[in-house]
Amino acid sequence: MNSVFFLVLRRMRAPLIALIVFYAIAVLGLTLVPGVNADGTPAPPMSFFHAFYFISYTATTIGFGEIPTAFSDGQRLWVTACIYFTVVGWTYSILTLLALLQDKSFQHTLVASRFARRVARIQTPFYLVCGCGETGGLICRALDLMGFDFVIIDKNAQRIEELDLEDFKTNDPALAADARLSANLLMAGVRHARCRGVLAVTNDDECNLAIAINVRLLNPAIPVLTRVRNPAVAENMRSFGTHHIVNAYERFAEYLALAVSAPEAFRLIEILTGLPGSPLPEVHRPPRGKWIICGYGHFGQAVAHYMSLPGIELTIVDPDGEGPENGRLVIGSGTEAGVLHEAGVMEAGGIVAGSNNDIANLSIAMMAKQINPKLYVVARQNQAANDLLFETFRADFSMVHTRVVAQECISILTTPLLARFLHAVRQADEPWSKALAQRLESICDGLVPQVWDIRLEGVSAPAVHKALNMQQRIAVRDLLRDNAERDDMLPAVVLMVEREGRSFLLPEDGFPLREGDAILLAGRHQVRSVLDLTLKNANALDYVLTGVDQRGGWVWRALFGKEKRQ
Repeated sequence: MNSVFFLVLRRMRAPLIALIVFYAIAVLGLTLVPGVNADGTPAPPMSFFHAFYFISYTATTIGFGEIPTAFSDGQRLWVTACIYFTVVGWTYSILTLLALLQDKSFQHTLVASRFARRVARIQTPFYLVCGCGETGGLICRALDLMGFDFVIIDKNAQRIEELDLEDFKTNDPALAADARLSANLLMAGVRHARCRGVLAVTNDDECNLAIAINVRLLNPAIPVLTRVRNPAVAENMRSFGTHHIVNAYERFAEYLALAVSAPEAFRLIEILTGLPGSPLPEVHRPPRGKWIICGYGHFGQAVAHYMSLPGIELTIVDPDGEGPENGRLVIGSGTEAGVLHEAGVMEAGGIVAGSNNDIANLSIAMMAKQINPKLYVVARQNQAANDLLFETFRADFSMVHTRVVAQECISILTTPLLARFLHAVRQADEPWSKALAQRLESICDGLVPQVWDIRLEGVSAPAVHKALNMQQRIAVRDLLRDNAERDDMLPAVVLMVEREGRSFLLPEDGFPLREGDAILLAGRHQVRSVLDLTLKNANALDYVLTGVDQRGGWVWRALFGKEKRQ
């Protein structure tokens, strides 16, 4: 606010000085020009008070007349001159003020001041999202769906303006500014007591690196999650302790290899790491055998590394002749039929169109599919603007960089237990993964479930925490009862209970819970709010445990459940 005030004073200094000088001259002149009495005899000049009073109402166009007595000709001549030069002064001031209001730097100062006040007033936990492009937009929509507040900072003013079209339910301040600057990060709340983490998800690796360094220095207590493409930049980030580094190329390559070696485990991971509320992903069953990778950039190198599995034979197609030392290499872009034939497309089981150009990737995929219709096609999509083209082509497996990053960020920030559960999934056998995936599909009505964790502590679950302290037995099935009708079970699954460093996967319904347990759940979005009531409200908890409803009153029954309960 102070910056806005001083900016106005600085820009309006000359007009205000001009007005003050004009008024002073006008008042001084009236105190020097003699007046006239009603009988025509000379009268002394006006006092300073009367002169100031007259100039004030005359310059503001109110005009009470000539007071306290009629003016002499000299006074009228002076007042006429005063009227014109005060009008000039006001015109100068008004035009300067209008120019100030239209000035871009002044508008930005106003917006920044308003943004800083909104951030300072946030009373709930929030995340700072740096970069609101395709990836940042997906992350913000997912956070909003889950009820988390967030603050957005992006140097692209147009993107910030487009956020007004988003129907966010939460309080989400946004500012068009460079997130690499420490002052902007401080303004955005990096040291705010409620800030729970920073996401550096811009399209520029160097910018994300600068944000990560700033956060580690300004507030090392909060986690920072960065998006990166270049392995060298990723190593730089690891060198100073960046908490989470998301390389979409490596993550997708890992998932592709997992889909080949353990398709049921991969299907389960897809369901658990998808964006909540989006349609369930299609089932992917990539074949073993011979694979062709078109493009050996960062993405192609990651795919080649993770796909070096038993039973997989790789051929690299690259226009610059780059490829692994011990692999087969064909020089070309992959859009030519001759190059694909040379690479063995007729005998291949799958092909990866992995260049950094969407049109080239579609050309590769279409040409390969035309030559070998049975080919399993993996297509890399770089821009969300080309969604329609890729959806029309319908590749067997699409790598959309922005979605991979967004899914990884959401799972890391909102559900810390999920990473440990996914590690266990990778070690589990295929029938176990298949059974759990089918169970989740059956309760989520074709949409990606929400995954969240709770801890049975006094702050997050006061009712349950108190009951456990009183030695009351509470099992997993009790938490999953509907607190509106206890005979109905909530559409959710308890994936894991973590207790004193031990993890219990898919605990049985009768598994007893203890104080301090961390519980990982997956289910429909509305289940979370229902379960939250059971965790925090003693009467709701007592109802799901005993069937006795102590929540009297018609208001409660109208808001939270049926009028008749067991």
